Amino acid sequence: MSEDQLQAFLEAVKNDAGIQEKLKAATDTNAVAAIAQSLGFTISAEELERPRIKMTEGELESVVGGSLTNTNGGSNCNYVPTGGCEMR
Repeated sequence: MSEDQLQAFLEAVKNDAGIQEKLKAATDTNAVAAIAQSLGFTISAEELERPRIKMTEGELESVVGGSLTNTNGGSNCNYVPTGGCEMR
């Protein structure tokens, strides 16, 4: 997978609510890769699992799909794929 493929996929995700809904239902990187491949992108699950780029908060949110509420204080945080929250 090239960075160009990933960037093009992220752009498609930002501009298509249908893709966003499919990604929200994805349970792992294999499912995300399958969605990307069905759209013609050359992206594998293994490549998605390798940290290589920094994503903006908006890009991350569009791929992951939202924020969580911290029940300890009601603060919002952004879900981080490596686990946990990143405070807003």
